[in-house]
Amino acid sequence: MVQKKSTTNLTELLLQCMAEPDPMLSMLEWLCDKLMEAEISSKVGADKSEHSTERQSYRSGYRPRRFDTRMGTIYLMVPKIRQGGYVPFFVSNRKRSEAALIQVVQEAFVNGVSTRKMERLAKSMGIENLSRSQVSTMAREMDEQVEEFRSRSLADCRYPVLWVDALYEKVRYDGRVVSMAVLLVCGVNEAGAREVLAIEPMLEESRESYAQLFAKLKERGLQPPSLVISDAHAGLVAAIRESFPGASWQRCKVHFMRNILAHIPHRDKQAFAAELKQIWLAPDAEAARKRAATLAEAYEKRFPQAVRILEDGLEDSLQFFSFPALDSRKISSSNMLERLNKEIRRRTRVIGIFPNPGSYLRLVTAYLMEYADDWSSSRSYLSAQSIQNVLFSAA
Repeated sequence: MVQKKSTTNLTELLLQCMAEPDPMLSMLEWLCDKLMEAEISSKVGADKSEHSTERQSYRSGYRPRRFDTRMGTIYLMVPKIRQGGYVPFFVSNRKRSEAALIQVVQEAFVNGVSTRKMERLAKSMGIENLSRSQVSTMAREMDEQVEEFRSRSLADCRYPVLWVDALYEKVRYDGRVVSMAVLLVCGVNEAGAREVLAIEPMLEESRESYAQLFAKLKERGLQPPSLVISDAHAGLVAAIRESFPGASWQRCKVHFMRNILAHIPHRDKQAFAAELKQIWLAPDAEAARKRAATLAEAYEKRFPQAVRILEDGLEDSLQFFSFPALDSRKISSSNMLERLNKEIRRRTRVIGIFPNPGSYLRLVTAYLMEYADDWSSSRSYLSAQSIQNVLFSAA
């Protein structure tokens, strides 16, 4: 590809830019081109067409990249090199800065953290001169995006598999600090791709709060799922059965195992857990039941409480066997949400105590929107054919 010709005459450059529909955006595009050329020359070890004994690689044309800025959208011609990838420093830094800005907004200007503290936190993240009006504008724009994402229609697609969980953070509410839950629902669509379907703040996990969550999902067009995966929270299980009659409920095998192992002495945990895992590695449900019966018979005198929990919850933990077309590793537990929650907590930890529920919801949703973008461009989580088999059998 041919590189765009540039000029070093600033007067000429200014006159050219003034003739453009958006002169400031044109200046920014020129500056980005210059910054990329300088950076790529440093990485390669030589300027364009220069012979150098310090050369480490060679240029290999250009690739177009869309770059959204606060002035508008520009399309960069990013240089490529033969060995290793290249991402302009200002692209990656801008993404980190935007995330940091959002964090600052949550802690500082929503309900009362001091301006001085906000400025100190902003500077520690490499952000200078952040004004109250900038923060207010950014928060308002983010709220619009968050609301659009949380209320979008779900009527155009089927989601046969859902995962449901809650994560907790400390939030100021009514003048005191409380542990607030954000109820999270993810689903797999007809193409097998993951989507974040709901992020709903609640003061508690209860049957009523989960019932409200599912009612909102149905109002947005969610059709009844075939399988719902979660832990065994009593309120959640009751709401699933009331809201989605006919759907199977899969008790997360990982949470179930933890419940059982809580009643095993430390010295016996490893050996018992190794045998316990074999239940869910069985080729079918009948073989799993036989393995569970053998285990119960061997340990019922030594660990009666653990065996009782296993027997009471076994059937709910084996529902994934009813969906042989789907990947059992992915539908037998809520590990997908556990990983997502862990990543969210890692990022929200910098805030500590959120100033109000709105700031918490804004930040968590902003992160989940990023994950949703990544999921939309990544490989399917479950194969499209397996999803179609589930939909066909449910019809």
